[in-house]
Amino acid sequence: MNTSWILIIVIGVVGLLVQWKLQSVFAKYSKVLSPGGLTGAQIAQRMLNDHGIYDVQVTCIKGQLTDHYDPTKKTVNLSENVYRTNSVAATAVAAHECGHAVQHKEGYAPLRLRSALVPAVNISSKLSMFVIIIGLLVIKAFPALFWVGIAMFATVFLFSVITLPVEFNASRRALAWLQSSNSLDEAELAQAKEALTWAACTYVVAALSSLASLLYYIGLGSRD
Repeated sequence: MNTSWILIIVIGVVGLLVQWKLQSVFAKYSKVLSPGGLTGAQIAQRMLNDHGIYDVQVTCIKGQLTDHYDPTKKTVNLSENVYRTNSVAATAVAAHECGHAVQHKEGYAPLRLRSALVPAVNISSKLSMFVIIIGLLVIKAFPALFWVGIAMFATVFLFSVITLPVEFNASRRALAWLQSSNSLDEAELAQAKEALTWAACTYVVAALSSLASLLYYIGLGSRD
């Protein structure tokens, strides 16, 4: 077993632990009611209004931790538990997603770059493995094909790296607004920060996983 495989396995285990911790923290703070009694949907609308954003719609979607901001449709999409409940966890998630809407309004550079990469990433994430495998099979005759696959996978890795400042910045904006708007008191703000920090850790693990996989594939090509 080479170093890359060991790294991939270690990161995979860490990823599972982070995901478990994230779900545990969100389950815990989903039971802690926010002082203002506002639901996630109401928090989101209030934060948008406070930032002068009136063209973004807050919607309810199915699933758990499926919350996201869609810059193409200008919608803050909140999972049912977040949309309808008034917990600290719901407040934190709703504010975080609105942080992306504020980024969009202000033209935050990493968000613009990530959005520009989406079409290429959608294609690369579906085809890169196929191209890499085929490239390995014919690497003696057509070595360029393998490296095309590597370049496609590198695009996916780049996307995961650019996602990091986007997510961390959205959380900072969310926490700053929750404090300035008195939506949460000091103790609950610390709880919201803990929840958002663990959520951000999943993106760090994803970036590290992509890097380990990229190094592994490059190693395969180099040996051949």
